[in-house]
Amino acid sequence: MSSKNVITQEPIRDARSLGVPRMLILGLQHMFAMFGATVLVPILVNGYFHGEGLSVQVTLFFAGIGTLFFHICSRLKVPAFLGSSFAFLGGFAAVAELKSGIFENMSYGEKLPYACGGIVVAGLLYLVLALIIRLAGVKRVMRYLPPAVTGPIIICIGLSLAGSAISNASQNWLLAIIALATIIIFNIWGKGMFKIIPILMGVVISYAAALLMNAVGITNPDGSAILDFSSMASAGFVGIPDFAICKFNLTAILVMAPIAIATMMEHIGDMSAISATVGENFLEDPGLNKTLVGDGLATALSAFFGGPANTTYGENTGVLELSRVYDPRVIRIAAVYAIILSFVPKFAGVITSLPASIIGGVSFILYGMISAIGVRNIVENQVDFTNSRNLIIAAVILVSGLGFSSGITFNVGGTAITLTGLAIASIAGVLLNAILPGNDYEFGVNPQGDMNRGVAVNPPRRKK
Repeated sequence: MSSKNVITQEPIRDARSLGVPRMLILGLQHMFAMFGATVLVPILVNGYFHGEGLSVQVTLFFAGIGTLFFHICSRLKVPAFLGSSFAFLGGFAAVAELKSGIFENMSYGEKLPYACGGIVVAGLLYLVLALIIRLAGVKRVMRYLPPAVTGPIIICIGLSLAGSAISNASQNWLLAIIALATIIIFNIWGKGMFKIIPILMGVVISYAAALLMNAVGITNPDGSAILDFSSMASAGFVGIPDFAICKFNLTAILVMAPIAIATMMEHIGDMSAISATVGENFLEDPGLNKTLVGDGLATALSAFFGGPANTTYGENTGVLELSRVYDPRVIRIAAVYAIILSFVPKFAGVITSLPASIIGGVSFILYGMISAIGVRNIVENQVDFTNSRNLIIAAVILVSGLGFSSGITFNVGGTAITLTGLAIASIAGVLLNAILPGNDYEFGVNPQGDMNRGVAVNPPRRKK
């Protein structure tokens, strides 16, 4: 088959015509596309909680289960994979450092279930939006969440984590730079499959460099070993994921729940992007309300048992564009792979041995990309900052999100409640948008701008 025929080939909507072996390989490709970013979330959260954070096994399990659950809710029609959401990293970091009220004398591991409880509530907010959209229509609802609000909030999420990236990378700048450079090289000059998995390649190549450095006796600048294999050595080859039931506290809920504003916008953008890629309007059939229900329930289910929030992945949309195989069955095969891998503790041990400096190098891109996506959302929706209304909303959001680094703590009925900077920024932005006159945003008028696709280092090309 010539390259021209490959480029112009008709999309495949029923992969069963390819045969089972090829379907299994295509599913594996989707699994690899989501893999690097999905397992990176628990690795980063473990850093915030000093080794007492999320489980890689639990994360993979609920990425698979959440994807299957989403497909059921969306009537098996939408070829989307649900992986770990980076949007909640700032919330995890904030909960880890809570020191007031019931959190005063808690260990980091004791705080984690409360962070997960806040994500459960955030996931349930998707159901509220789904109901409102069903009753009022998507255009009327989105009027209260324009890019002038969501863009600056997303910018705050990324910038609030910048210090963490520097802190991790500073443990060994050489490894951090190797990870960062590898991601950039594969993202800019990579070909085919390698172009859509730059994060995974950055982790793999920098980890290989760490193995080599460790083997010849090189240490970190502080004298510590570059690699620690103790967790991998003690892990078995087969084991049950370490599920943990979440707990609820109003302070933690107020930290995590407002982040749902950003992730719900990400979901709507993802559905628009997948619709454009596949050539079907999934906002109408099965309907945005059904996909929101699937995403929200998958997030709540994951967090209830100690996992991270889920979100639809732009990386897998890129695979759809690359392969032109649009059959949701292939995505469900990838979900099964993730579930199977979650029962291999030895693999989780390898992941947890990843040096913090590599995490820091990867975070340079990821955290910056989160903020850059907020900027892109503003630019592509042509937000007019010569308009004082938009300028005021963005200014208040940015100063609140970055200025209230320790949040605001107050007492209600004898209970200490802390609002983080991001929660304050989200609440202030939504309220100002509702109060100030002159809101002229209408969802759907600029489809290109509405396609804000979340955390993807190499987002797929949009069809004209």
